Amino acid sequence: MVAEPMIDLAVRGTPEDVWSPWRHRRPELSLAGWRHLIVVAPHSDDEVLGAGGLIALVRARGLSVTLVTVTDGEASHPGSPTCSSPDLGGLRVEESHRAAAELGTEPPIRLRIRDGKVAEDEAAVTDALGDILAERGHTGAWCATTWRRDGHPDHEAVGRAAAAACAGTATRLLEFPVCMWHWATPVHPVVPASRARAVTLPRSAIEAKSRAIAHFRSQTSALSEDPADQPILPQYVLDRFTGGTETFFV
Repeated sequence: MVAEPMIDLAVRGTPEDVWSPWRHRRPELSLAGWRHLIVVAPHSDDEVLGAGGLIALVRARGLSVTLVTVTDGEASHPGSPTCSSPDLGGLRVEESHRAAAELGTEPPIRLRIRDGKVAEDEAAVTDALGDILAERGHTGAWCATTWRRDGHPDHEAVGRAAAAACAGTATRLLEFPVCMWHWATPVHPVVPASRARAVTLPRSAIEAKSRAIAHFRSQTSALSEDPADQPILPQYVLDRFTGGTETFFV
């Protein structure tokens, strides 16, 4: 079930200066005992938006990271007169490879589920993530993915699938919001403030994340002047993801 409507870019949503004080009051997430990080993204770029700083931070500490993209993000511009869905998917895969290199990781494992239809294939996603955890999950492993009430059906389905895959294993689950910053406020009743933890990012991680985000030009820049080709990540959206902390629900 979707917690809120999908983001309408015609509405600017909750300003970052409303969220910033809330973010900085969250207790710090301890990384003690971590050995491996698995980041599961519904679409190519969610891994960087929600956890790019954490990825850069743990890589700087010498820990291994596995990235998984469930879809290629080919449906980000429906009705585009400039770029077909297959071409856009290919472009986003290339962007995700460059972003991963910027963060010091291998390219993501692609599950190739249809963008916008993850809930229909949720069982297959759960099985695929279970196989990945069986190979790479262990004591000291954490799986970070989108929050199960983030407000986007793909984000929520991936969150449920990852939670199911982690259940009964040694891999611990972390959830990060992406769409929540847009539709919610710090006092919204669905926001799990008591579960929120902050990761304070060093300058090097902030800069690496910013460089990684910049590789997703299909999302941050207009494909053309046509209204269907507007940026999915205009600057006021990017402002929610380029600060000195990242937020995770434990």
